[in-house]
Amino acid sequence: MIVWILFIVLIFIILALDLGIFNKTPHIISTKEASKWTAIWFTLSMLFSGVVYWLYSTDYVLNPNQLKPSVAAMKFITGYLIELSLSIDNIFVIALIFASFKIQKKYQHRVLFWGILGAIVFRGLMIYFGVLLINKFTWTAYIFGAFLLFTAIKMLFTKDEEEFNPKKSLIYKILGKIIPISTHTEKDHFFIKTERGNAATPLFVALIVIEVMDVIFAVDSVPAILAITSDPFLVFSSNIFAILGLRSLYFFLANMLEKFSHLEYSLIAILSFVGLKMLLHDYIEIPEWASLSFIALTLVIGVIVSIQISKKENISETK
Repeated sequence: MIVWILFIVLIFIILALDLGIFNKTPHIISTKEASKWTAIWFTLSMLFSGVVYWLYSTDYVLNPNQLKPSVAAMKFITGYLIELSLSIDNIFVIALIFASFKIQKKYQHRVLFWGILGAIVFRGLMIYFGVLLINKFTWTAYIFGAFLLFTAIKMLFTKDEEEFNPKKSLIYKILGKIIPISTHTEKDHFFIKTERGNAATPLFVALIVIEVMDVIFAVDSVPAILAITSDPFLVFSSNIFAILGLRSLYFFLANMLEKFSHLEYSLIAILSFVGLKMLLHDYIEIPEWASLSFIALTLVIGVIVSIQISKKENISETK
C-alpha cells in the first residue's frame, strides 16, 4: 500500500504544480508549448517504466501474477500506448465540445485540468471492479474480448453516424434540470450569480460533458488494457500517465486534427488485436514484446498513412 499511496501523492503533487505554478495564469497554449509538454509526459512515462522494473525486481509492490521485472515494464509501456492511442477519439470529441460551448482557448486548460481529476477517480473505480471481475470470474475475459472485437467491427462499418452535438445530448438536458445554465462566461469561473441564483457557466457544462464522455470512452479502454495485464498497479499507473498526457496531446493536435482523421483504422486494428488476444488467451500465448511491437508499429503506420492521405486531399482541394 505504501507504493500506491506514494504514487497517488506524486500524481496530486504534479497536478498541484501544474495548476498552481506552470498554468497559474490562464493563457492560450501554443503548439510549441504543447509539443514540449507532450514530450515531457512521454519521457516521464518511459522513465516510469524503469521505476516499474525496479519495483517488480525488489518486491516493493504486490505482484499477484508473478511477473518478471522486464515483462512488467513492457506491460506498462504496452498499456500506456493502448490508452494513449484510444484517447485520440476522445481528443476529437473534446474539440467538438469546446467548439459547441464556445470555450475560449485560454480557459480550455482549466477545464481539462479538473476533468483529469474526475477521470482519475472514475478510471480508478472502473479498473478496481474490472480487475476484481477478471480475477474472480476468469470467463469475463471472453466477454471483454468479444466486446472489444464488436467495438472494432462497429467502428469499421459505421461511418455515416450523426455527428455528436453536446447541446442536444442527454447529459446537457439533465444538467439543465438540476441547475440553471448561463450562456455567459465570467473569466474562468464555473458558476456565476444571476437573478435566478447561481448558474452554471459554459465552462462547467463543458467539464461535465467531457467527464461523462471520458467514462463512456473508458468502457472501451479499460477492457483493452485488461487484455494486456490484470495487475492492478500496472493497469492503474499506465492509465493515469496516459490521462495526464492527454491535455498536452490535445493542445498539440488541436490545430491539426484533420491530418489524423484516418488514424481510426489503427485504433480498429489495436482493438481487434487485444480483443482476439483475450478470446484466444487459453490457446495462444503472445509474447509481451510481440504485443508491444504490434501496437507501436500500428500507431506509427497509422500516423504516417494518415498524414500522407491528408496531404493528398489538401493538394486535390487546391487544384
